Amino acid sequence: MALPTSPAAPDRFPPQIRYIIGNEAAERFSYYGMMGILELYLVNRMAMGEGGATEILHLFGAAVYFLPLLGGWLADRWLGRYWTILSISIFYCLGHGTLALFEGSRTGLFVGLSLIAVGAGGIKPCVSAFVGDQFREDQQHLLMKVYGWFYWAINLGAAAAFFIVPRIHEHWSYSWAFAVPGLAMGLATLIFWLGRKYYVRRPPMSDQNRADVALGRSSRVEVDGARSVTGILTVFATVPFFWALFNQVNSTWVLQGKKMVPFWQVHGDYLLNGETMQGAGAVLVMIWVPILTLGVYPLAERLGLRPTPLRRMSAGMVLGAASFFLCGLLQSQLDHGVSMSIVWQLVPYTVLEAGEVMLSATALEFAFEQAPAHLKSIIMSFWLMTIAGGHFLIAVFTSLNQRFVKAKGASEFYFYASLMVLVSAIFIWRAARYKERRTTPESG
Repeated sequence: MALPTSPAAPDRFPPQIRYIIGNEAAERFSYYGMMGILELYLVNRMAMGEGGATEILHLFGAAVYFLPLLGGWLADRWLGRYWTILSISIFYCLGHGTLALFEGSRTGLFVGLSLIAVGAGGIKPCVSAFVGDQFREDQQHLLMKVYGWFYWAINLGAAAAFFIVPRIHEHWSYSWAFAVPGLAMGLATLIFWLGRKYYVRRPPMSDQNRADVALGRSSRVEVDGARSVTGILTVFATVPFFWALFNQVNSTWVLQGKKMVPFWQVHGDYLLNGETMQGAGAVLVMIWVPILTLGVYPLAERLGLRPTPLRRMSAGMVLGAASFFLCGLLQSQLDHGVSMSIVWQLVPYTVLEAGEVMLSATALEFAFEQAPAHLKSIIMSFWLMTIAGGHFLIAVFTSLNQRFVKAKGASEFYFYASLMVLVSAIFIWRAARYKERRTTPESG
């Protein structure tokens, strides 16, 4: 196990955190830079139609967030988190390169997306857990803050990508627009490698198992792990419905935005349009993180309303439903031929992004705290699979709607909002009955 040369004070982040946060910001730039242009690339360049493009985009998203199971298994069982992150990042870089070099080719499209899915999915649970690994027992109280700022870095990369990459394809080509995220992923890998001398590296499960057998405690570890996994999965079970709403910012919300009037033209480019509004959403997350972490949560604590992880996650689910009701109101105006500025879309975006921070950033903290030491990457992968489930649900609903229901416009947004109200009630009911697992040095 590599240890930092200068251990951080109990109330300060370990110095190696800057490498992990820097890696995450650059990696998210690469991912969201590609995702931000993918919907319209599939519609316009690949001529797949709006329905076909939405279906493919969300099936790809489902693959990205299903493959964390592979990365989590490799990290916890064989390679450890450090080597899993470093090695799988290579596939990620190759995927971006394939999209750039074979722009316009269906074979290049599917090969490139497959490689990115392996790379992005494989490293996600490992990086999230690797952050928590860097904190000693006397620093566990810092986890809420570090995961908040970790999430802030995610959205810093996303915001920059959503504003920059669409302009690259507008002024140059899709090849360059795919190449720039690839270069960002290469930078992310380099930043992570630069911190190699300072990281705390937990051994994989295969090494731990040998120690457990020698100490005669394998059965206790296995039973404890099984109970933890079961409890955490019951909490996560309804979350895919939130992501079925949230992930539509890359598809149906983009299409809605394209029907609205762009805002603030500078040198021929609009600051806000259907594509770049995704960047505004990421900026809103960066605003909400410090407001919630430094303002709202401490205030709630002082007022006697303890903001536990599950309470914060419950509020996030409810806000997700509210955002789609607001989107439905906007769409109903558009359906009646009313001309509306894209600025109006900031209203549901503001509500949705507050919900995302309360649910997703908190879930990283919850998953790391509640998982036993030998299953932390796998538990993180289960959380990421809720996002895969959301993408899959969108693809299924889109297909069923095209074939049978044929609902369009505001009615589609209201359907998702109503479904989310029901799911939020189920989540709150289950969260109220969850018994938190208190971690100890022995149990992880």
